[in-house]
Amino acid sequence: MKKTLALLKKNKQLTISLILLALIFLVAIFAKQLAPFDPLAADMNKSLTAPNSVNRFGTDKLGRDLLSRIIFGTRTSVGSTIIMVGIIFVLGTFVGILAGFFGGWVDLVIMRIADMMISFPGLVLAIAIAGVLGPNLVNAVIAITAVSWTKYARLSRSLVLRINESLFMKAALVTGTSNSRLMSNYILPNIFPPMLVTAMTDMGTLMLEIAALSFLGFGAQAPAPEWGLMLNEGRTYLTTAPWLMIYPGLAMVIVVVTFNLLGDSVSDLMETKTG
Repeated sequence: MKKTLALLKKNKQLTISLILLALIFLVAIFAKQLAPFDPLAADMNKSLTAPNSVNRFGTDKLGRDLLSRIIFGTRTSVGSTIIMVGIIFVLGTFVGILAGFFGGWVDLVIMRIADMMISFPGLVLAIAIAGVLGPNLVNAVIAITAVSWTKYARLSRSLVLRINESLFMKAALVTGTSNSRLMSNYILPNIFPPMLVTAMTDMGTLMLEIAALSFLGFGAQAPAPEWGLMLNEGRTYLTTAPWLMIYPGLAMVIVVVTFNLLGDSVSDLMETKTG
């Protein structure tokens, strides 16, 4: 506990990012208690009302309270990002371990598939996949996962190949250690930290990709409170009701910057420990 407090006191960026992340999670968890209105309740009499003492962030074209929609949007945007990063992390790492550990035709097949996926522009391929599957948030997560796992697979494979050349790994092979024990005792503990740092640094980028698909109509669908969708709905009223884009955009910037700060802090911390 003392070491943790000393570390947080020394690394101010890590402390600030953790505090901001905790606040974001609290907003997502207690959205129902924090939101002043029902995010789906429409009132055409309040359509495109400017920010005031009742509707702090104004209302949208259907008279729905924008602050409430942004608060509930935290659940949708942050929650879907965390789930997607977790899936990509597990899938990419597992596939990369298989390729690096077993080699041969397993490595050849996996890496050729990865090379084929990388040859296409990521967002364009994600749009194509989401378009085929159908426009909704689940399919958007599937589409981005399908084009993002290759990075983790290639990274984990390279880490496994390096570990395979280490003396402790060769000694374990000589003593007849089983494949399952090699993976659990030698490979996973050594590749997990850099893979985790990679996932944390990617969270902001992947959140923007989900928002981009929603903005283009391939992600979350109305009336869901999702930040990318809210930006799409507000772009028509940019000159007459700019708050429809300013506040969801600001919320997205805050969360993305928080994830980036946390990823950079953890990356610096890992480099310090290994340096």
